[in-house]
Amino acid sequence: HLTACSSSAARSGTEGVPARLAAMSKQSLQKVGEAAFARCDRVSAELLSLTYGSVVRQLLLDYESQKEVNVQLEKMGYNIGVRLVDDFLSKSRVYHCAGFADTAETVAKVAFKMYLGVSAAVGHWNEDKTSFGVIFDENPLTEFTELPETCKDLWYSNSLCGVIRGA
Repeated sequence: HLTACSSSAARSGTEGVPARLAAMSKQSLQKVGEAAFARCDRVSAELLSLTYGSVVRQLLLDYESQKEVNVQLEKMGYNIGVRLVDDFLSKSRVYHCAGFADTAETVAKVAFKMYLGVSAAVGHWNEDKTSFGVIFDENPLTEFTELPETCKDLWYSNSLCGVIRGA
């Protein structure tokens, strides 16, 4: 039995939720992420990084401005996230998120570990606690990547923001 965080679940917190479905600690989320990563088929990090770099390079050639490329990367990520959420719920064995903060931690500790092989931290919350930042120690999309000075307006990993929004 898998349950996703919905807006009503996020508003209600843990009210009415059985104890066995209570929010997981950060340490247990880390373990869930590691177990999910171990169960998943993998693609070489080098292949992912080089393929992603090729896609970004082609977008830079196809669009006039880096801001337009940023929009396209976010759209691509969104479309991936919409499809990825079902796969995540079926394979991760995450049962319930008690609210938006738990959802953020689950994405950072389980989803990124499961799909990219890296864990992330959550921080930079806005005052209303409706927006957060994901902090990576390492980003597999940027491996083998050097951006020229002319790409200062490019948000190279913007597809990850789209994936989160889509999921």
